[in-house]
Amino acid sequence: MALDWIPRAPKDMKQVHQICSEERLQRAEPPRTTYELKPLFDPEGKEVKNLYTAWVTLDNEKMGNSYTLDMLAGVACAFDKASHDPSVVAIVLTGKGDRFFCTGGNVKEYAEYYVGRPMSCQEYMTVYWHIFDIVWYSPKPVIRRVQGMSIGGGEEVSGVCDLTVAADTASFGQVGPKHGSTAMGGACQFKSVIMTPEDAIWNTTSCEQWSAYKMLRKNYILKVVPILKKDGEFIRNPEVITDKWLDGGEIAYGEFKSKDQGYGDEEIRAASEMVKKLPRDASLLDKAVNDLTWMYANLYPQQVGLSLGMVRAQKKVAYERTKAEIIWWWAANALPYGEFDMGMSAFNTSKITGTRDADVIKYRQMLAQGHPMGAELYEAVMPKPKQ
Repeated sequence: MALDWIPRAPKDMKQVHQICSEERLQRAEPPRTTYELKPLFDPEGKEVKNLYTAWVTLDNEKMGNSYTLDMLAGVACAFDKASHDPSVVAIVLTGKGDRFFCTGGNVKEYAEYYVGRPMSCQEYMTVYWHIFDIVWYSPKPVIRRVQGMSIGGGEEVSGVCDLTVAADTASFGQVGPKHGSTAMGGACQFKSVIMTPEDAIWNTTSCEQWSAYKMLRKNYILKVVPILKKDGEFIRNPEVITDKWLDGGEIAYGEFKSKDQGYGDEEIRAASEMVKKLPRDASLLDKAVNDLTWMYANLYPQQVGLSLGMVRAQKKVAYERTKAEIIWWWAANALPYGEFDMGMSAFNTSKITGTRDADVIKYRQMLAQGHPMGAELYEAVMPKPKQ
């Protein structure tokens, strides 16, 4: 029996379910977040019709791809747009250029606007959370393509992604405790789930930078590929130990070459110069992204979506457990003359003072002597303008 008598909407009708403003993705100049649909390619390099990968790019290269409020909202909009597009197989989050993935929240915006505006900080975090909420419920895999430094809040907001592929020149780490903040935007929560607790504590509090190979060894990222070329051939990052696992009973693989690792000044300098001067080719990185996307394209989308949701729940629970406290902590921490003000303002005025850091030792000494927080203490520990 024909079923034409049953009322149905037109076959080509599409309801729009995204909730973010398209204007966020139409900025003509940086700082901005861009959105691009790139064709899906099969293993032979042939374009697959009507299927795409959605590339979401943090574009603020002059400031290390640090994100402004508008860029954060743009990421949320882009993730929402891609999640509701049935032609999109996977979502890719990356940064503009080849030096920086993302160095975190925009310090200029933090220091000049958010210090002293606690309720604005609270509203800022609701935008930040929106990115996470979209990923938790997105049926699409979210791939982090790290082609450069992933530092501070850049390492945090992208930690919600499902899988990470990285260039071996990328570095990872937190800097909050050095600049008046805490890695509370995902790093403390996600790394405590994936890494050992002690690795998570060290990574989020020490402000030590780790190589992509070390992050791979610590099980926090999926794949690392070379990006530097010498004489037309790919070479591994010369600043990192990749040719041995053990040295004197210690795990050496993935550690940066240093005097502690037995390397001399000349060798360390030569490696640094190579990284600066050698040409970079992201083709293997892009291939790794496309390989992942192609793999997912050949899997049933509903089964992928359910699987992602169930595995993501572990990170979601860790984040939601601390979510309520975070929003008010940042608001309180942003009051004038506090640690956030010290750290962000010192960093933001480094061209005036010649240093990015307040005198933390003096700050601790004054607190130990019972000195109250306030303008007097703040002025005593902050760097001074150069004469």
